[in-house]
Amino acid sequence: MIAPDRPRRSALYLPASNAKALAKARSLPADVVILDLEDAVAPEMKAEARAAAVAAAREGGFGPRELAIRANALDTPWGADDLAAIATSGADAVLVPKVSTPADILACEAALAAAPPGLQLWAMIETCTAVGQLFDLAALAGSTRLSLWVMGTNDLAKEMRAQLTPDRAAFLPILTQAVCAGRAHGLALLDGVCNEFRDLALFRAEAEQGLLLGFEGKTVIHPAQIEPCNAVYSPAPAELDRARAIIAAFAHPDNATKGAIQVDGKMVERLHLEQAQRLVAVARQIAALG
Repeated sequence: MIAPDRPRRSALYLPASNAKALAKARSLPADVVILDLEDAVAPEMKAEARAAAVAAAREGGFGPRELAIRANALDTPWGADDLAAIATSGADAVLVPKVSTPADILACEAALAAAPPGLQLWAMIETCTAVGQLFDLAALAGSTRLSLWVMGTNDLAKEMRAQLTPDRAAFLPILTQAVCAGRAHGLALLDGVCNEFRDLALFRAEAEQGLLLGFEGKTVIHPAQIEPCNAVYSPAPAELDRARAIIAAFAHPDNATKGAIQVDGKMVERLHLEQAQRLVAVARQIAALG
């Protein structure tokens, strides 16, 4: 199942065990809210956090925000119970960590058999094994609930024993390969978090790098990161003007049968028309979010 395109510029992780954070999430300008049952929750709080996340999802009040709940991995003591609870919670998506093989996706699919058809399965790409099977994992998008990948660069760095430097040099080949595999099968893609939540200049540079690589949004760990993230992943006015000019030019009767034309002194092809149409559509959806 592939979810329809929608803005996912910023996806904020919040610990489901923090009642104050859950209340605040309903008013923050993030496009996606991810209630976390995994890394942000201590083992002794797992059951309580699960109940709080399900209660928040059922209560609603998140407005146009997409609501996901990050479960614990299936091979943990809490994973199966998490998926069973999330399946009937009313959340838009379940985010599953440590997905490494196609068998993991199929196991999640089976665990969500009782869920409504609209519940999406999102997977975290954060293991070395997953990196070697990206195209096989992505290929399941058409026959399962899988619709989105989230990059888990922190866990990848740990498993690879690599340095997570500001330029993310060690991870660029993996990020690019993930984008290629995901796009080949229609998946949405969110870049990993930036740990330096106090350094917004560094965060913005990393977000701009993700945009350059082809991601449509980024996961964030602090409310202060939301606004710069939304700004980076929103079409700039000059981009929109250019896109509208391309659309108008191809709509002219003289260009109805042409595959390539000139717009403002530059050659453009019909592939640029498709890109322009998508950009304008995304801008329209962002405006609708208010």
